[in-house]
Amino acid sequence: MLRTIRRRWPSRLPLDPYIVALLATVGLAALLPARGPAADIASGASTGAVALLFFLYGIRLSTREALDGLRHWRLHVTVLACTFVAFPLLGLAARGLVPYVLTPALYGGFLFLTLVPSTIQSSIAFTSLARGNVPAAICAGSFSSLAGIVLTPLLAAALLGNSGGGFSADSVGKIVLQLLVPFLAGQLLRRWLGPFVTRHKQLLGYVDRGSILLVVYTAFSEGVVQGIWHQVTPLRLLALLGVEAVLLAVMLALTWYGAKRLGFGRGDRIAIQFAGSKKSLAAGLPMASVLFGAHASLAVLPLMLFHQMQLMVCAVIAKRRSRDPEPTSPLRESATALPVGTRKGG
Repeated sequence: MLRTIRRRWPSRLPLDPYIVALLATVGLAALLPARGPAADIASGASTGAVALLFFLYGIRLSTREALDGLRHWRLHVTVLACTFVAFPLLGLAARGLVPYVLTPALYGGFLFLTLVPSTIQSSIAFTSLARGNVPAAICAGSFSSLAGIVLTPLLAAALLGNSGGGFSADSVGKIVLQLLVPFLAGQLLRRWLGPFVTRHKQLLGYVDRGSILLVVYTAFSEGVVQGIWHQVTPLRLLALLGVEAVLLAVMLALTWYGAKRLGFGRGDRIAIQFAGSKKSLAAGLPMASVLFGAHASLAVLPLMLFHQMQLMVCAVIAKRRSRDPEPTSPLRESATALPVGTRKGG
C-alpha cells in the first residue's frame, strides 16, 4: 500500500515527499527546538551523522566506474564547468541584489547553493525519462559529487569568507575530519563493505535521509534559539524564490543551447542539461552544517527551496522531452547513443 501511494504521489502532488519531511522537520524545530543539554546531544549526533553520510558516499562510489567514465571527458568537463564555474559566477553576479532584494544572510545561502555539486539520482531519473544518455548522466553526477567534496569547501573559503555566516579558516579542519576522512575511509574499505552496502541499499537509504533530517533539525533549532528567523520576512522569501527562478531558467537554457553549440547530440544534451543545472540537497545540507555552524539554518534555506523548484521544473521538461520524435536517420540515432569520446571529432 505504501509503495502504491509513493508511486502515485507525483501525479497527485507536485511536492517531493522528502521535501515534505524536511519541511515537517523545520516545523518541529520551530515548535520544539533543542535547548541546553538536548542541543549539545543533537549537535553531537548531527556531527556523527555527517561523518556517516560521507563514509557511505565513499563506499558507494566505484573508483573503477569513475575511471572507466573518463572516455566521456568532454561531457564531464562541460557538466563540471556548469556546476563549479557558471553557477558560482551567477551567484557572484547576484551580489548586486544586496540589500535591496536579498539580505546579506540570504545572499550567503544563495551563493552557497551555487557552489554545491550536482545531484545523482534525480539527474539519472530525468535523463532516463527524457530518453537521454543515462550512462553519461550516471558518470557526470558521480564526478560532480566527488569533485564537490573538495571544490565546494575551497570555493566557499574563497568566495564566502567571513561573510558566509560564520565560515572561517577553522572550518577547513572540520571539513577534513568530518567530510574528507570518512569519505576516504569509505573508499579504502569499499572492497570489503561494498557488497554489504549494495545488498542493503534500501535500508541504508533511510539512514541517509534520516541523517540529513537530523542535520536539518539541529541547524534550524540553533536558528530558532538565536532568533535568526526574525530577520526573514515573507516578502524577502518571495524575492528569494524569484531570484532562484531566474537562476534556474538561465542554467537550463545555458546547458541546453550551450551543449548544442559544443556539438553534443540530443542524448548528451539531455544528460548535460539535467546534470549541469541541478544542485544536490543531500550533499549541500551536511556541508552547510560544517561550514556555517550555528548560522546553517538560513544558509540551507535557499538550497532547500531551489531543490524543490528544480525537481518540479525538470519533471515537466523531462516529460516533454520524452514525447520528442525518435531520430529518423539510423546514422543520427546511432550517433546520439554513442559516448562523446567515441564520435568523430569527440
